[in-house]
Amino acid sequence: MLSERFDAALVYASAAHREQVRKGSNIPYVSHLLGVASLAIEIGADEDQAIAALLHDAVEDQGGEPRLNDIRARFGDRVASIVSDCTDSWEDPKPDWRPRKEAYIASLSSKHPDSLLVSLADKMHNATAINADLAVHGPAVWDRFTGGREGSLWYYSELALAFERRLPGAPSKRLKALVAEMHDLAEV
Repeated sequence: MLSERFDAALVYASAAHREQVRKGSNIPYVSHLLGVASLAIEIGADEDQAIAALLHDAVEDQGGEPRLNDIRARFGDRVASIVSDCTDSWEDPKPDWRPRKEAYIASLSSKHPDSLLVSLADKMHNATAINADLAVHGPAVWDRFTGGREGSLWYYSELALAFERRLPGAPSKRLKALVAEMHDLAEV
């Protein structure tokens, strides 16, 4: 069961991302955080992982290391460690897209399974959203992404392979299926 800690994390995440919207839309960013937390819980997350799912982008998008220190003080070392592992850049501005994504994929081989579960839920939610947008908006969707069509397809394909190696099972197979669907939709 989830406790008041989860409730506090939900309020914290909503406040931290209050002004942020999903890429290329007017959808409040908190919808992504809720989706990732939901998927994480569905695939076996405990409360710390569910909290980290809500907060997984707070460091990268909303404050860097000072934000991580605040998360650690409020929600503990384990949550902060998972959030840190989900962060692909601590720099502002962020490094170039391709090297940053290559480094993140390479880092998955050494991440703790607690963190991998949250990252997998994040990538599943992103892939689901991309597929839904491709079905409605077609190829114009790729204009939203720094990596464009080719880079995004490469990135999600590599993620699916990495998660299949590190966290074999139904959730990784689900990501692999979402990536296959993304490739199919990209051909239209």
